[in-house]
Amino acid sequence: MLSKNQIKYITQLKQKKYRDLHKIFIAEGFKVIEELLNSSLELVHIYSTSYIDFKVSNNQLTLISLDELKKISNLSTPNQCLALFKMKDIQLPVNKGLKVALDDVRDPGNLGTIIRLCDWFGIEDLICSHESVDVYNPKVVQATMGSLTRVNVFYTDLVAYLKEYNHDIYGTFMDGANVYKETLADNGIIVMGNEANGISNEIEQMVTKKIAIPRFGTLQETESLNVATATAIILSEFKRSNSVSK
Repeated sequence: MLSKNQIKYITQLKQKKYRDLHKIFIAEGFKVIEELLNSSLELVHIYSTSYIDFKVSNNQLTLISLDELKKISNLSTPNQCLALFKMKDIQLPVNKGLKVALDDVRDPGNLGTIIRLCDWFGIEDLICSHESVDVYNPKVVQATMGSLTRVNVFYTDLVAYLKEYNHDIYGTFMDGANVYKETLADNGIIVMGNEANGISNEIEQMVTKKIAIPRFGTLQETESLNVATATAIILSEFKRSNSVSK
C-alpha cells in the first residue's frame, strides 16, 4: 500500500521543478522500464500491480493496487508498472561527429520521437535549448521507448554553444537548398526549430548552410512538416549521402 506522502512525492515528479530538485524521474510500462534497467541509469524503485521478475532487490519493488497506480500514473490507462530512476549526469559533448540541436521544441511527443530517431540513425548527442521541453517529462520518457538510454541529451544556452562550435551548422528553412542535391558532411550540427516559428532569428544568423526538404505535391500548398517528421527525413538523407560517398 502506498502512503499519502508517497503518492504526493511521486505525483510531484510530474513537474519539472520537483524532478530537478530530487534528480529523479518517472518511467512507465514494462518495455520502457526494462530498457532503462538494462542501461547505466540507477533504479530508485518500481511499483507494480503484479509481480514481474525485473531482477531487482525486494526492497526496490512494491506491489500496489490498480487504483493506487492510477493515482500516481501519468497515463489515462496505466500500464501495470511505474518506476523511478535517478537522472544521469551529462556533460556537453566534444565537437566531433554529427549532432542534432533543437531550438525551442516544446511538444513532448516530438522530443521523444526525435530521441528515437537519433538512436535509430546513430546520433549520440542531442543538444537542446533551455526553452525546449524537458527530456524527463513523463510524456517524453514514454515516447522515447527506451532510446533515452542510448542518446545523450544536453540542455544549454544554444546561442552561446553554437558561437563556439567550429564545424558546419545546418539549419532547416523553407527557402534553403534542396537537401537531396547538397553535399552533406559527417561532422556538423543540424538545427531543428520550434513547431510554430521554426528557427529563431538569432540562431539563423549562425547557420552556415541552409537546407530544405522540397515539396513534391502538385499544388505546393502545405506550409510545413512536423518537426519530428522533418528530422527523420533530414537524418536519413545525411546518413544516405555519407554512406554513398564512402
